[in-house]
Amino acid sequence: MPTPQIALITILTDDVARLVAFYRDALSFVPKQEHDPEDNDYCEFTSPGVRFAICTRAVMHTATDDATYQQPRGGQSFELAFPCADAADVDATYATLLQKGATGIHAPARMPWGQVTAFFADPDGNIHEIFAEAPAE
Repeated sequence: MPTPQIALITILTDDVARLVAFYRDALSFVPKQEHDPEDNDYCEFTSPGVRFAICTRAVMHTATDDATYQQPRGGQSFELAFPCADAADVDATYATLLQKGATGIHAPARMPWGQVTAFFADPDGNIHEIFAEAPAE
């Protein structure tokens, strides 16, 4: 049995180029190889710890022959959380994300679990968070 760990997170989309541009430009992820917009099927980013990729639903449908990859998405089914250095970094990062095409979902706020957190949606509507540990009040 494999070690229980997550080795790869892949966001499925119908527009790889659009999401590659967002994650590269807004969150500073670096593609492992130069992304060719004409090869709009898959892109993997350099990411410490867990591999991170964007792939078309069509590629996964072909690879698995599972029709669910072609069905419309319904609701939020996952979230990525991106750490920031401190509350000021959360504020600055949130502003940058909005400037780079993210949709604001919830502005930075202190949460009951002891973090300053903000929520945003990427161009496909996937909602993610940025956060920093908040000092005790």
